[in-house]
Amino acid sequence: MSSETTRLSDGLYAYMLSVSLREPECLVRLREETASFELARMQVSPEQGQFMALLTKLIDARKVLEIGVFTGYSSLCMALALPEKGRIVACDVNESWTSIARRHWRQAKIDHKIDLRLAPAVDTMAALIAGGESDTFDMVFIDADKENYATYYELSLKLVKQGGLILIDNVLWHGRVLDREDNEASVVAIRNLNEKLRDDDRVEISLLPIGDGVTLVRKR
Repeated sequence: MSSETTRLSDGLYAYMLSVSLREPECLVRLREETASFELARMQVSPEQGQFMALLTKLIDARKVLEIGVFTGYSSLCMALALPEKGRIVACDVNESWTSIARRHWRQAKIDHKIDLRLAPAVDTMAALIAGGESDTFDMVFIDADKENYATYYELSLKLVKQGGLILIDNVLWHGRVLDREDNEASVVAIRNLNEKLRDDDRVEISLLPIGDGVTLVRKR
């Protein structure tokens, strides 16, 4: 029993992975390729990906919305966890990064589960709502431009079913949310959303210190 979360040293983090991480080879290959890129930090950590895959199975998800794909690691984690007829609508605007994702999805033989939409996520989400898909998604993962997080959240609430989950990534923003003098747009957007979530009685929440902070949101 502990009254607060144990802080992870490098050694303890390595130990945690050594006794808990089960990463299929297809995920290892994608993670290692992405690690060579300058923006590799944009990829979710392997333990977060495994956690997301477990959540996908725990809620028996069939229909997932992902906002922000990058090279497709989180998409691949969730797609592997989905049943054969499961579906991910994956939103991104970067054809270069997502071409890497597509290649690894094909190699893992799960590409038929992922519907990649190369367009601004707000437009894709609005089109889904207009097409009658409100209240039909089991889970949403938000991990894109931070300035639009509040908009993505509100649209996600319309798209996710009652009892469904919204996962919001980077809610600790590398600790920058603590600095009230840091008024960069991304920092302010995350800080404001965190405070909004705290008081939003439409949902139940839990902020977990995994990766760069993930808030689990359950729609009432």
